[in-house]
Amino acid sequence: MTLPESMRAVRITEHGGPEVLERAEVPVPVPAAGDVLVEVAAVALNNTDLWTREGAYGRPGDPAARSGWRGPLDFPRIQGADVAGRVAAVGPGVDAGLVGRRVVVDPALYDGPGPDANPVGLMGSERDGGYAEYVTAPAHQVHDMTDSPLTDEQLATLPTAYGTALGMIERGRLGEGETVLVSGASGGVGVALVQLARARGAQVVALSSGTKIDAVREAGAHHVLDRAGDVAEQVRAAAPEGIDVGLDVVAGDLLGDGLPLLREGGRWVVAGALAGYEVAFDVRRLYLHNAQVIGSAMHTPRHFALLMELARRGDFRPLVAAAFPLDQAAEAQQELARRRHVGKIVLRP
Repeated sequence: MTLPESMRAVRITEHGGPEVLERAEVPVPVPAAGDVLVEVAAVALNNTDLWTREGAYGRPGDPAARSGWRGPLDFPRIQGADVAGRVAAVGPGVDAGLVGRRVVVDPALYDGPGPDANPVGLMGSERDGGYAEYVTAPAHQVHDMTDSPLTDEQLATLPTAYGTALGMIERGRLGEGETVLVSGASGGVGVALVQLARARGAQVVALSSGTKIDAVREAGAHHVLDRAGDVAEQVRAAAPEGIDVGLDVVAGDLLGDGLPLLREGGRWVVAGALAGYEVAFDVRRLYLHNAQVIGSAMHTPRHFALLMELARRGDFRPLVAAAFPLDQAAEAQQELARRRHVGKIVLRP
């Protein structure tokens, strides 16, 4: 296969609004030893794309500072963590039999080897990502999905949203038959939480609003509550014996209001702060009831491998809300920020 020398890409040159997304013609990256080159078929958008572009992550001791996920970014940076495509070439030391295989890339940069390593960086933030026609990735983080019944667009939705969701479920030790409360259930991670928790055999209580409620119910939630109402009262009505696990991407006031809803030994897992990162709660609700608040950032290699196995079997069907061409990345990010959709938004190069 003859590869082109250059490719189309969309990159950011500084922190800011959608206007800092720049279309560019750049060299096709060459896979280093141990890497593969993936021809991108689809790349999904995530909230982290917006926050990375805006520099909205803050820094320890300075939460208002402009920063990427793990510190200052190197500009220009090609965004896009969630890539599905086909292996176009391999670097030295990599099995050439991978060429042509349909794959999903695990976008995490880990703190070491092993199945339980923690993510400390992300493709599209700490290294170039998939807002491009080609991207390189370590061969051991490329998962063969050739036989999956899911489409390329559906596969592209998996890495960050579904990886984050499964990481939350695993860290929260959600078991079959337990009752789970999902916040932000119409977003990318929220829909993933609903689908994966339902597939695990949990009783799913989800928070959504307005016209999105029916879509969340169709995604698999047993009960969908309107977040505009009295959430605690609605949860007690839907789950009179309490919640075993809270899966929360909202935080803010919900965390303090939600802890008293946990059963004895309950777990509240937080992986986002859409409603605010400064929270207050009654600590007695923790120690008097042996409850836990657990922080969860993305996934481990073990979590991701499990997710890929579920996707190979087609145990769930990701929801694709909209698809945009690559050169409309700015418009796609603006649509993501409006939060009018249910499911995931993807780009196609």
